[in-house]
Amino acid sequence: MHTTKTLLQKAKPLDKYARFVPTHATFPLGFETASISAGIKKNNALDLGVIRNVNDPKRARAAAVFTTNKFQAAPVTVSRNVLQHTKGEGVIATIVNSGCANSVTGDQGQEDAEKTVDLVSKHLGSDSSENLSLVMSTGVIGQRLPMDKLENGIEKIFNDKKAFGSDFNSWLNFAKSICTTDTFPKIISKQFKLSTTGQTYTITGIAKGAGMICPNMATLLSYLITDLPLSSSAATSSLKYAVDRSFNCISVDGDMSTNDTLCMLSNGAIDNQMEDITEDSELYDEIKLNITSVAQDLAKLVVRDGEGSTKFVTVKVINSENYADARTIAESISNSMLVKTALYGQDANWGRILCAIGYAKLNDMRALDADKISVSFVTTDNSEPKELKLVINGVPQLNLDEERASQMLALEDLEVLVDLNTGTETAQFWTCDLTHEYVTINGDYRT
Repeated sequence: MHTTKTLLQKAKPLDKYARFVPTHATFPLGFETASISAGIKKNNALDLGVIRNVNDPKRARAAAVFTTNKFQAAPVTVSRNVLQHTKGEGVIATIVNSGCANSVTGDQGQEDAEKTVDLVSKHLGSDSSENLSLVMSTGVIGQRLPMDKLENGIEKIFNDKKAFGSDFNSWLNFAKSICTTDTFPKIISKQFKLSTTGQTYTITGIAKGAGMICPNMATLLSYLITDLPLSSSAATSSLKYAVDRSFNCISVDGDMSTNDTLCMLSNGAIDNQMEDITEDSELYDEIKLNITSVAQDLAKLVVRDGEGSTKFVTVKVINSENYADARTIAESISNSMLVKTALYGQDANWGRILCAIGYAKLNDMRALDADKISVSFVTTDNSEPKELKLVINGVPQLNLDEERASQMLALEDLEVLVDLNTGTETAQFWTCDLTHEYVTINGDYRT
């Protein structure tokens, strides 16, 4: 029997995605990471990681967005409880394991997640009544955490003075430690200079995810770490804004997991004297957009690594009467199995795109007028013609240049452009094709 690792290597050679893995970066001040192999995953792979804030804990802020799946994993419940108890203040760490999701594991799973938080909090200098850490898990659903291995791993991390680091390899190893069916670690770090103060700050994004990807959110764990001085309410609101325009706008296969969590930690280390930025601050909108930019770039990497995928597809809906309908239409196209298989087969089947638009679950039909809609393929390699129109004002182009369509669909990156011609709003989704390899990978995932 093939192993999942063998299948992934067959489907996607790592060198194909090497360009998406950085070789150097600048990271937020006042944070350190540690990662080890605790024996939860096979083959001695990294499977336990911690991010901790070593700046003034009084500046520490945390926020998170969780899966809406009705079967929510124990770490989701526990992390939500931590945030409710602390109101997002004083949370200075997050611990994650891969290889076991600790999901649908009953009361014992809940106790295991709570114990994990307690153990980390104690090592951070707290008693068990003060939770200083969030907890996340990813991997196979329905299996209990091997707590002996997890506890030994936590002890090993915190008792080794050399375990934590703030260098590039420390951050990259953390990104590796959360991978499951991922074929490459996903990490992005960007610096931004505030236009009003001139102060430069850093946001680092880390994510895992390749399958069971569909809003809301997707099957992923993700982190946004920053040295910005945010209030807890500003951290929460800016994170939700960013997620709605990034991780809630991606689709690989239309499935949603039980463990999905995106958390943000901020510590104000870039300027300990600066007051917390709130939603009323003149800096808030600028910061919110920069957080969204990092989240979008990170979410796109998840789609690029879609299980078995060969194409990265941007679905862009423009000139809509309202944003909500534009987003719904983009999502409907992105989730369509028939559209995704046509893209894989390099088949310019515009009828499947129109079909997905037609059954999109719109609140009303004002944004959609069948006599105004236009659909095109748009190339991404600067070749001409850049745009190939499939439908214009509701009329299909019967003399379609099939040769040009095949050339465009053979590209790794492609854009599907839908012009509703009913307004001015725009929305984007990012998706991929659906291949034979997807079936192979997921047919052999657990065994």
